[in-house]
Formats: sequence, C-alpha cells, structure tokens
Amino acid sequence: MGDMPPGRDDDRPHHVSVVERSRGSGVVFALVALALILAIGFFYMTNERRGDRQADKVTEAAGSVDDAARVVGDAAKNAADTLRNGN
Repeated sequence: MGDMPPGRDDDRPHHVSVVERSRGSGVVFALVALALILAIGFFYMTNERRGDRQADKVTEAAGSVDDAARVVGDAAKNAADTLRNGN
C-alpha cells in the first residue's frame, strides 16, 4: 500500500450503482390501470341503477298519492250519498 505513488486511487474500492427497472413494474402498472378502469365502470353501472331506484321510488310515491286520492274520493262519494239519502 505504501509503495504506490501519491495520487493513485487503485487501493480504493470502486462502487458503481446501477439502477435497473424491475421487470414486474409493467405488470403492476397494467394491474393498477385495469383496476382503475373496472372501478370507473362499476361506478357508472351502479349510478345508472341508482337512478332506476330513484325513479321507482317516485313512481311508488305517485301510486300512493293516487291510492290516497281514491280513498278520499270514495269517502266523499259515500258522504254525498248519505246526505242525499238522508234528506
């Protein structure tokens, strides 16, 4: 070690860092992209169903109002018949 002239770096270890891209990173990216596409598709499909459920609720509410109007109409008719028959 001491025999070498000053300025020579042969004694020092040389470290070379090589950053290699993992071969599986493309597969991971593809899986993440696929999961994102599936999630977006699921959102749109359930959103459409949600709209159908809301429409069903509105239709059901309208049916309930219709039924209530029939009951009130029948009660009014019965009351009118009672008044006519009583006089």
